[in-house]
Amino acid sequence: MQEFHGGCHCKNVTYTLRWPLDKGLVLAKCGCTFCTKQGAIYTGHPQAILSVTVNNPGALARYQFDTQTAYCNFCSRCGVYLFATSTIDGREYAVINVNSLNDFIAPPNIKVINLEGETTPNRLARRSHTWIGTVSMTTAGA
Repeated sequence: MQEFHGGCHCKNVTYTLRWPLDKGLVLAKCGCTFCTKQGAIYTGHPQAILSVTVNNPGALARYQFDTQTAYCNFCSRCGVYLFATSTIDGREYAVINVNSLNDFIAPPNIKVINLEGETTPNRLARRSHTWIGTVSMTTAGA
């Protein structure tokens, strides 16, 4: 597995993303108004592993909109949008906003995907097949 590291600007939230070696990062932009306003570029892979460490859990803010099937996770101290999570059949899945990766510069012309009109069952099925399949969150020092 290849390792990537990231987190928020103030270092309240840090993470390690372990990615299958046979796959390069697959990047996509969601065309919804929220993601467009955030400038989010996502990556996910069902065999990837995301390990998140939070120093001050009270400063990890979560936002839901539209279908209320995912949480957008931010650091409320520095404002960085880090990742989205979705619980499907009792399992946590995630996609990373690659703009929160350390030393990552996104290439130009990233594909924009339009998910408008996607039904909730189809949305959850897509996530369970394309999002990061192993997600753990811990509090520093715990």
